[in-house]
Amino acid sequence: MAFDACVSKKAGAMALTAVAAVSLTSIPAHAHPNRPTGRHRTMAVPARAAAPPGRRQPSGLSALAWTVADADTGRVLAARNPHRQLAPASTLKTLFAVTVLPKFSADRVREVSSADLAGLGAGSSVVGVRQGQSYQVADLWHGVFLRSGNDAVHVLASMNGGWSATAREMQQTARKLGAHDTTVKSPDGYDEPGQVSSAYDLTVFARAGLANADFARYCSTAHAKFPASGGAEIENTNRMLVGSHGLSRYPGIIGVKNGYTSKAGNTLIAAARRNGHTLIATVLNPQSGEVNGVYKEAGALLDWGFNSVDEADPVNRS
Repeated sequence: MAFDACVSKKAGAMALTAVAAVSLTSIPAHAHPNRPTGRHRTMAVPARAAAPPGRRQPSGLSALAWTVADADTGRVLAARNPHRQLAPASTLKTLFAVTVLPKFSADRVREVSSADLAGLGAGSSVVGVRQGQSYQVADLWHGVFLRSGNDAVHVLASMNGGWSATAREMQQTARKLGAHDTTVKSPDGYDEPGQVSSAYDLTVFARAGLANADFARYCSTAHAKFPASGGAEIENTNRMLVGSHGLSRYPGIIGVKNGYTSKAGNTLIAAARRNGHTLIATVLNPQSGEVNGVYKEAGALLDWGFNSVDEADPVNRS
């Protein structure tokens, strides 16, 4: 059930296009992973409501699901299939970070064992963590955020009590945040049967993460030294953040996380701050086949949001 939605203050009427009645919730305000929130209230969206004069909705997007939301207020400005359950790929690492990052100081050191790296999926993205070498926790988080390193995730999960225990804790964190579309099977986002999330839930995780200064710093880092041979510099794979592969750095970009698997396709959570507003665009699995399509669609949503945020109310009101 696809729809675009926003509410114009000036018109005082809801604007959206839908093929059937659906419901959409606003992002929980100041969501906290350690505070139970319960299932959030929803507002039924009537089918084929008329759009207010002069207000155009985001168009030309091929993603199976997307949202654009105000990170400061939690207002969902527009969305398509926000609760559709899809494979998230490495965008699920946002939930991993929200769950695990506060537990270990950045300067804590871990000597990596073979057990830490056991079960690393074939074809996983890695940053180059090596058995027998010692790493500060900050190094491992750089590996997670910049290179989407599943090896770094495995080490941090091992520190957190193990792979399965971390997946269960992530599931609990998702529910506490009011994210009900997510099922966690693999903390690194690697494709596993039954592992799903949604554009809505991933936006919730990003918003909760950005409230943590360490998360915000890691997710916005474009380059960092990693203790591999020679202390090589690593570059963030988020092309929208770095400005690479034919893309310019998006104005005001502050992260958050990109991903790709054969099942999930390209996925992206992008946050940017301009003119006093912080917006989050989440894009799942564009179908256009265009080079850099996921970044271009996220950029188009952010552009639309920054042009509309002062005139748009949330899709639903409390």
